[in-house]
Amino acid sequence: MAKHGLGRGLDIMLGDNNIKENFSENGVITLKLSSVEPNRNQPRKSFDGEKLGELADSIKKHGLIQPIIVTPADKGMYRIVAGERRWRACKKAGLKEIPAVIRDYSDEQAAEIALIENLQREDLNPIEEALGYQALLDDYSFTQELVSQRVGKSRSAIANSLRLLSLDEQIQKLLIDGEISSGHARAILAVESSEARLALAKRIISDGLNVRQAEALSKQISKKTPQRRKKQQNTGDIEIERIQDMLSSRLGTRVKITHTAKKGKIEIEYYGNDDLERLLGFMNIQEV
Repeated sequence: MAKHGLGRGLDIMLGDNNIKENFSENGVITLKLSSVEPNRNQPRKSFDGEKLGELADSIKKHGLIQPIIVTPADKGMYRIVAGERRWRACKKAGLKEIPAVIRDYSDEQAAEIALIENLQREDLNPIEEALGYQALLDDYSFTQELVSQRVGKSRSAIANSLRLLSLDEQIQKLLIDGEISSGHARAILAVESSEARLALAKRIISDGLNVRQAEALSKQISKKTPQRRKKQQNTGDIEIERIQDMLSSRLGTRVKITHTAKKGKIEIEYYGNDDLERLLGFMNIQEV
């Protein structure tokens, strides 16, 4: 979604007057760097050392143009709400003080603003983004719908992001390191076994597959049947797979159809209560 949606989410949290005040002399104070601490719930976990060094060099020459946002913490300290990268760069540049705007925020508000600010700057890798959403769901009882409204992304985008957390750590690291993309990761999720997923991830990297090629290969892997089954598929099997793929695409989640001449079953995966509610709503089913 366009950054405008995320920016509006931040405007709502900070208020238009607060946004303007960040850049006015009256709204900015100077704090000792030693009195400022990072937020342990900061969604961004990794900071590029080279880019941090470049920012530190710029701050040495021109100073810090945009102040950080902090909220009062214990023992006279201030906790960063937005701007940890700038704070780190100021430390690296050898500064003793930093311009800041102080705001009284609850932990919930601080977590929300930190996530939105990082999303707006496109500073988060896909796993950090998913963990940020998960923290709002787990720690502050947000629903996926509320997260969707606050960050300016569709509910299906939130659900797809959260699905990435079901990947094995090895594949998550490939995603964090940028060796595969979120599109690649979603293709990998369509494969059931952990071993096959990792093999597909390595194949994507070694062969330089784009997302469409990865999706095609994922489908090939998923269609492979155990040796005890017939290798040749009849027309009915192909039609069932077509329906299965159509349902998966329409519902935005994995669907498995087991079909025999006399009976069958449809399995629909969901990821948490909110995702279940989304699917029920899609099927126009209301909980009793």
